[in-house]
Amino acid sequence: MRNNRDPGLESPECLHNSVSQDGGDLVCQDCGLILEERLVSKESKSFGEYYTDSQRDYERKIRRSNSKALQDPIVKEKYERIKTLKKWFRDYKSDFSAQKKTIDLLKSHGIGLNIDNVKYREIKDRYLKYNKYHRRSYQNMVIIFLAIIWLELKDTTNIRIEQFITVSKDLGHKINKKMLGSAMEKVIRTEKIYVPKRKSINLEKEIKNKIKIVFQKDLNSIPYEVVKESFKEISEFEKIKIEMQLLADGILNQIPYEYILNVNYKAFTAGLIYFIGQTLSNRKVFTQSIIETYSKFSSTTIRKKYNKLKGILGKPREFKL
Repeated sequence: MRNNRDPGLESPECLHNSVSQDGGDLVCQDCGLILEERLVSKESKSFGEYYTDSQRDYERKIRRSNSKALQDPIVKEKYERIKTLKKWFRDYKSDFSAQKKTIDLLKSHGIGLNIDNVKYREIKDRYLKYNKYHRRSYQNMVIIFLAIIWLELKDTTNIRIEQFITVSKDLGHKINKKMLGSAMEKVIRTEKIYVPKRKSINLEKEIKNKIKIVFQKDLNSIPYEVVKESFKEISEFEKIKIEMQLLADGILNQIPYEYILNVNYKAFTAGLIYFIGQTLSNRKVFTQSIIETYSKFSSTTIRKKYNKLKGILGKPREFKL
């Protein structure tokens, strides 16, 4: 910065006839010399007012830049997530609408696609019951909520817990595997102590019915075009599928309850399709590769469930109802 008090530095040719304020300084517009530093403007009464105007300009620029940024769809999506989180911060004991948005966000990332209305009510019921007995801070309740979601999903999805945690982090939640495991333990412990036991229902029948539904869905998801080389016409394929469903119903009646109590029944169903496929005269129709493609479970998982069934029922070629 040039020292305006040293006359030796001034340009002898410039008479400083054109002077104006620039950022609070009195500056010659001809030679650029600063004549006075941090000069109080005529319009303002003090330095404080000058800086206040600068702050307002700064805030105005921020608002403008934010407004332009929100025109970007990606930025706007992130902004909407932040607003959802702020709603949680403000009132985690709300009417559950904010929590439902979190479920919808998880679904948009491919997590929780099988959360239907029934499953949603179960998640809501467990969350509100836990909240009734434990008044915690927002952060803890978010982890509890995510733990309840995972408790409802873990046995019915092919999504790994690491994927669930990654997506939760993307949504702005601070969570890791240890935190999620601890939260699940709290939920289970609380339900054992405080929550009355659920009405007596036939859990074995419920699980086996779910397996039958998934079996039919996964089997019907396999298109005829994939296996048409093994059949003369599509009616044969449809007949085989009906026979396989009847066989699955008979097999489930023979499987003891303890073998399916704590299994991922979707993965179990994939193994069951492969097992029944191996009982057919043509064992190359329903291969591991085809079942892997349409059940979304790996060949390793399918093979493990198949071996478990083989240990219970014996070899597929020798199996008879």
